[in-house]
Amino acid sequence: MLAGLACQINVGGPHPPSEPIQFSTLEALQLEDTWRSALEADPINGRVALVITERELSAFLAARMAEAQNPLLKEPQVRLQAGEIQIFGVASAGPIEASALLSIQPQVDSEGALAFNITTAQVGPVPVPNKLKQGLSDLLTEAFTGKLGSVATGIRITSLAIADGEAAIVGELR
Repeated sequence: MLAGLACQINVGGPHPPSEPIQFSTLEALQLEDTWRSALEADPINGRVALVITERELSAFLAARMAEAQNPLLKEPQVRLQAGEIQIFGVASAGPIEASALLSIQPQVDSEGALAFNITTAQVGPVPVPNKLKQGLSDLLTEAFTGKLGSVATGIRITSLAIADGEAAIVGELR
């Protein structure tokens, strides 16, 4: 085992801009509860609003990665700043580990559907090719709308704002 640890190679890469976000596993459940509460609330004029924090998203992503047999990222950290979602973590392939960064711009279309466009993807010192970024964007959109969207299918998103560690979503009940 010691020999295996000695063979672990870290090739570096991007790092989160500040201290790691501390969260509990309960915060992963809190995000799903936030969606449910938005649907079950008695909204004024059929509108709903919810705010999601970096801690909740980091906990949610960490919980999903922990469920995976071969997770894409370890130690995920989600930052919500200036209209963008940044996901930092550690990617590994065999004995090689590298820091990873995904910068994502969420988009709301005219039908109120949410999609994600990955603008930056880097593993270690190497940027991810555009074709793979598009595939990851599609995968992320499907994963988000599949897991959380199944709870939130009754909401047509009218606006989304990301700043200062929070994402604010406003929508209408369908």
